[in-house]
Amino acid sequence: MTAGRDTTDDEPTLVWERPEPPHRPAPSPLDRDRIVRAAIELADADGLGAVSLRKVATALDAGPMRLYGYLSTKDELLDLMVDMVYGEITSSAPVGDDWRATLRSLAHRTAQAARRHEWFADLLGGRPHIGPNALAYMEASFAALDRAPGFAGIDAVMQAVSAVNAYVIGAVRSQTSEQRAERATGSDKQQWQTAYGPYMSRMLATGRYPTLVKVFQDATHPDADTTFDAGLDYILDGIATHLSP
Repeated sequence: MTAGRDTTDDEPTLVWERPEPPHRPAPSPLDRDRIVRAAIELADADGLGAVSLRKVATALDAGPMRLYGYLSTKDELLDLMVDMVYGEITSSAPVGDDWRATLRSLAHRTAQAARRHEWFADLLGGRPHIGPNALAYMEASFAALDRAPGFAGIDAVMQAVSAVNAYVIGAVRSQTSEQRAERATGSDKQQWQTAYGPYMSRMLATGRYPTLVKVFQDATHPDADTTFDAGLDYILDGIATHLSP
């Protein structure tokens, strides 16, 4: 997290706690919320490469230098964008004692958010997200298991939540990559099968890949949502084995 420095005690002044400039009349009034929403609209349309302080300022009909009163770097802007999406995820997350329902809901809402904002998947699993909404997401995840009977302390809770997060991030990134690949090549699954099917048939016919034969010929190949749910169940079922009756 890029941060300014508080000259009084040399403690980092993070963007989450830095006051916004006083409101002043202007043809294009600004605040952090408007800046972040404009940046998200640019990223949703054209990806993270379309986001810069200059482009956001242009979208808001404001001079780029005005934005520096609200944030210092593009990294801070990305942090704020990520945290706004976390706010979408946690806005209606379940609150209760059902740890499985809570973790499932958070996983589904994360996947849904990544579908709305494909760039969000690119920023998952990177540097720590410590905005207030990201912290609320972590709190909900940890609290769900911390309240469950049978877990041997907070270390076990952290390991279980890490396993869920690793699965969700991997699945979300995989789905996002597939969507981008289809758009970039202009081909869908049927077209891929037409192009590569004869080669795959010849390779499978060699007898060197008997299990892959089962995968291609016998597996049902469900849709992305069903596949996501099935993988998530494997993770949650594994966690459940560590809980006392």
